[in-house]
Amino acid sequence: MPILDPRSLRVSSIFLACGLFLSCYPGLVLSAVVTLDSIEIYNTHELLKAVKPDVYFACKGENRTDLPDVKKANELYKFRGQESWQPLTELSEKKCKRCGFYEKDIFSDDIFDEWEFCPSEFTSDGKYIRFREKEVNATFSCPQCIPFAHASKSTSDSQKGGKGVHVALIILISVVVSTVLILGLLAAYKYWQKKKREQDQARFLKLFEDGDDIEDELGLGM
Repeated sequence: MPILDPRSLRVSSIFLACGLFLSCYPGLVLSAVVTLDSIEIYNTHELLKAVKPDVYFACKGENRTDLPDVKKANELYKFRGQESWQPLTELSEKKCKRCGFYEKDIFSDDIFDEWEFCPSEFTSDGKYIRFREKEVNATFSCPQCIPFAHASKSTSDSQKGGKGVHVALIILISVVVSTVLILGLLAAYKYWQKKKREQDQARFLKLFEDGDDIEDELGLGM
């Protein structure tokens, strides 16, 4: 099992420094290199357990990367990022890739895990852990992905803020429309009451006028 040496620590420091520098100038980054720090498989898909698994990593549309050291289940394999098969892949700022860990098979390759591999998944230390129960646990390294993660978070926050403003605007419009509707109904009711009073008064006056006419015809008003 490989052990980290001072040289690998220096390389990691350089990658981290580059990542921090590029976080200030994210537009300069077109792609970010991803390496595998460690992996542990919990299961093999071979019918004969004595047969060693043939594990590899691949992204859709790219060549696969064989992991020649991974031959046993329930054993943690660590890497320096300098192996001949490194790096695993490269990620761009706004695009995810369909990637996974697989095991070669005569008829159809078996899947340990398959997922959308996105640069925004990496944390502030440039690490990303992918775990699938009873299958695989892997840690990836990508210091250059740090600005991508920050950019994605900022976009997400702005989208949430935009949604909040949108909801508040809808509520405000609803309140205004409801208020106008209620005021309109009250105005219509008052107008109806006024007209009703005027009609009642007109009928009342007409009754008196009709009474006066009858008295004049009968000579009662003399």
